[in-house]
Amino acid sequence: MDLKKVNETLNTYIRPQTFPIAVRLFAAGEALPAKVKIPVRDLGYPIALCQAWALSRRHGMVVAVGKEDQCCIGGHIAMGFMDHPPQGGLGDDSKNHEPGRYAYMVSAPIDRADFEPDLICLFVNSAQAMRLAQAAANGGGGIAPTLPSGMGSCGDIAARTVKTDLSQFILPSGGTRVYASTQDDELIFTIPKSKIDLMMKALQDTHAIGFRYPVLTDVRHRPNLPPFLEIPKNA
Repeated sequence: MDLKKVNETLNTYIRPQTFPIAVRLFAAGEALPAKVKIPVRDLGYPIALCQAWALSRRHGMVVAVGKEDQCCIGGHIAMGFMDHPPQGGLGDDSKNHEPGRYAYMVSAPIDRADFEPDLICLFVNSAQAMRLAQAAANGGGGIAPTLPSGMGSCGDIAARTVKTDLSQFILPSGGTRVYASTQDDELIFTIPKSKIDLMMKALQDTHAIGFRYPVLTDVRHRPNLPPFLEIPKNA
């Protein structure tokens, strides 16, 4: 996987307004990247999982979030940081890792990641999401059914993408809007490691046959002008 090429492909065909981010889940004992910010150690306070992604996509930071660095119950359950997660609701197994499976979630802008990601994550508008969905459905390895509950999008990103091994079209939940500055016009799209190369080729292929972003609008016609904009016949 050539992350530099992945970054160039996404910026050519999708043009997200914030950095596409690489996400890797580290088990206990695995060495973290050398240049990484750990919230409690380096910022002085714990954060929510969604804030780590915001720091990476907006500030360009490489962030590692462990159990002591994560203060939101949603992110705690999603990452398996709780020994006894509640059942139902936020305890949806499809959106959560097993307790103790991972010790850290690390995120970084793709062009700054010195690790092979488990997934990549983009915050995009609906037209950009459309292009990603077109690629996923046409050679990109498929796309998972969307579950727009409006809750726990951190679990959709960190767990469901990995567990299904399929790209995800995710509705941002309330927490990521309030605490991580996700805007009203943003949607989330994730791509698991096994589908990244397929998706990059599919983006190029679908672009070549005419699917584009920015979307091509039909302006090659004579406009139907109101009378006051028409040129007088005798002018």
